[in-house]
This record gives sequence, C-alpha cells and structure tokens, in this order.
Amino acid sequence: MSEVDVSTTWRRFDRRRRIGRFVGVLGALVVFLASWRYLDMGITNVETVPREINDLLTRMYPPDVAYTVEIVEPLIETLHIAALGTAGAVVLAVPVALLAAENTTPNAATYWLGKLIVTVSRSVNTIIWALIFVVVFGSGPLAGAVAIAFRSVGFLGKLLGEEIEEIDFGQVEAVRAAGASSVQVLLYGILPQVKPALVGLSVYRWDINVRDSTILGFVGAGGIGVQLFRAVNAFAWQSVAMILIVILGVVLASEGISAYARRLVR
Repeated sequence: MSEVDVSTTWRRFDRRRRIGRFVGVLGALVVFLASWRYLDMGITNVETVPREINDLLTRMYPPDVAYTVEIVEPLIETLHIAALGTAGAVVLAVPVALLAAENTTPNAATYWLGKLIVTVSRSVNTIIWALIFVVVFGSGPLAGAVAIAFRSVGFLGKLLGEEIEEIDFGQVEAVRAAGASSVQVLLYGILPQVKPALVGLSVYRWDINVRDSTILGFVGAGGIGVQLFRAVNAFAWQSVAMILIVILGVVLASEGISAYARRLVR
C-alpha cells in the first residue's frame, strides 16, 4: 500500500476572511480616491515645497529666547485652564457616567439622557466649545476652562460608565442591604471599585487638555495660544519658534507626569 504525500500550506486566514479583508482594503481605497477627486485636491508646484519649508525654518532660526519672559504668564494660565477644566469635567462626569451605565441608571429615560450628554460633548470639538463660551462669557481663561470641561465630560463619562458596568454589583447590594442611603451606596459600593479607573482617566484627560488648551487662544479663550496667534499674525517667526519650543516642552512634561501617575494607580 503506497503512502500518499499530502502537503498543506498554512495560512493565517481562511479563504472567506482573505476575501473579506481584500474587499475591505479595496473599499477603503475607493473611498479615499473618491474623496480626493470630490475635493479636487491637486499638488501643484511640488518643487517649491522644500524651498518654502527651508525659507520658513530660516525665518524661525534662531528662536527669540528673550521672548520667553513674555510667555511665562500665558503659559501658567494655560496650565491653570487645563487643570480647572479637567477638575470640572471630573465633577460633572461622575453623575453622567452613573446615568449612562446600564446597572446604575434609574430607568431607560435617564440612560438615554446620559448617552445624549456623552454624545453631544464628544461630537463637538474643543475649539468649537471655546467659540461658544467666548460668546457667552467673553474672551478670557474662563471660556477656555469651561470649554475644556464640557469637551472632557463626554470622554470621561463614556469610559467611566463602561467601568461602572463592569463592577461587582454584589458589593453594591451588600452595602444597600446594610441600610445605606443612595449617597452611601455611591461612596462605599460603587466609587471604591472604579476609583483606580477614575484617577487614571482623569490624569490621561488632563494630559490631553494641556495640549488642547495651548490653541484656545486662537479664538480668544486665553492661554499661550493668544501669544502664538499674535506672533503668527505679526510674522514674528522667531517668536513663533520660541513659543512652539515651550509648548513642546510642556507637552513632553505632561506626558511624563501622566505616564507616572497612571503607573501609580495600576
């Protein structure tokens, strides 16, 4: 009896999944090309791009180090805007998350109310919120802090709500069975279980808000963005370079602080 030599070729995906992936990539390419054609985007004078970049960098060098004195106060204001906006968002996000979590919301109406708040907050960019609140409160850091808070509520409310849905509800029932009030159930049955996630998400959002607050000055919402806007309008490119270097330093520092703080709460 002769042996039959059967050779098999290993493939990561079966034929159906390979076809599906190919169709997906092809569809994405079609959408990209259709969008490019619809927008009538064309790259003209490509040969001038290196020259223009070199010209801009030449105008920025050397950075105006003496200008640093003028941007210290706006920089501090930027950090305060991010801190106050994040703190306000945390306070607002906890009740929103409780409404948006299926296991803590009182009824279907409050559940969809929580989802609506999360969606509205997340669907509007920070700079748009800043434009709205500049009209309401006038130009200045208050509009910036409120814009940061409103934009962050959706982010924190959504992720914290998902964390609340994953808690051990047996602990909540045990606290409730002991005769605790609704506030006590929240303080002793729910928040202790989501505290690490709340701290981690708050620090992460603060890190994002530091970056967002650097550009709010473009619409009059305070911070270092005001100085950047003025410098760009005045074609003071050496001052622009110094502002960008300072912003980069602040962002890198906030990244490091955020990463360290998240490691502490794990």
